[in-house]
Amino acid sequence: MKTGFPAACLKMIFLLFLNTAIAQTDTLENNTPVVKLSAFLDVFYCYDFNKPQTNYRQPFLYNHNRHNEFNINLGFVKVSVLQKKYRANLALQTGTYANDNYAAEPGTLKNINEANAGIKLAKGLWLDAGVFSSHLGFEGAVSIDYPTLTRSLVSEGSPYFLTGAKLTLKPNDKWELLAVVSNGWQRIQRVAGNSLPCVGTQVKYMPNRNTLLNWSTLIGTDDPDSTRRMRYFNNLYAQFQLNDDMNLSVGFDAGMQQQSKGSSTYNTWYAPVVVFGYKFNGQVAAGFRAEY
Repeated sequence: MKTGFPAACLKMIFLLFLNTAIAQTDTLENNTPVVKLSAFLDVFYCYDFNKPQTNYRQPFLYNHNRHNEFNINLGFVKVSVLQKKYRANLALQTGTYANDNYAAEPGTLKNINEANAGIKLAKGLWLDAGVFSSHLGFEGAVSIDYPTLTRSLVSEGSPYFLTGAKLTLKPNDKWELLAVVSNGWQRIQRVAGNSLPCVGTQVKYMPNRNTLLNWSTLIGTDDPDSTRRMRYFNNLYAQFQLNDDMNLSVGFDAGMQQQSKGSSTYNTWYAPVVVFGYKFNGQVAAGFRAEY
């Protein structure tokens, strides 16, 4: 578990997002795949008034974590293929996010942001396998998709990605259920000597178009078998579209991990967060976050 307190800092960010689709408008109905190309670039400068001795800010942060230098937080190029019965995504990345968050991965595996393929098993039921975004939390790696630029401690302290297989069932517009088996806690390659995969679940409930309630879990270990400490993690959040201009997200993470193999004593942690977004007009918006 990553812990600590972020320092006050000044950031200057340049974001670029490009998106294009190559297909006819009725391709899915005709079983013709839609091919979508996109690119994203997050360039930043950060000055930390605590003046760390190195260019790193804090070891528990994985985004915008360089002091007094211009750098790329995340840049990627992505191609997606979508058809009525199958889908696939491949995104190759670079930047300080990739270097820090994929530090345990060898060689070119650090450059994989997404690499997955899925097949439709039945109506509303999909099976996907590969490297994909985590089902934990309401924030991900692509900063332009969220009200605040920096990520919360809830997000930085839980997986951004998983490697494995997931089964997704969406029986109707109100419910979505997910079960996942992964190589570990945010890993592409499994920890050496670890034979136990992580398992996780997700339940999404959307009672109306303006409300989303979510409960996600992940259970497993990030140790080899010889020192195995079980970890149990819960992620709860609710999102509300208050009106056309205002949205609110409320989250709470809670986890526990054995202090040693076979121990009945656990280390525990929890983290509440509230994020508020407001659109001033079609071009200007602001986000505010409070967390513990």
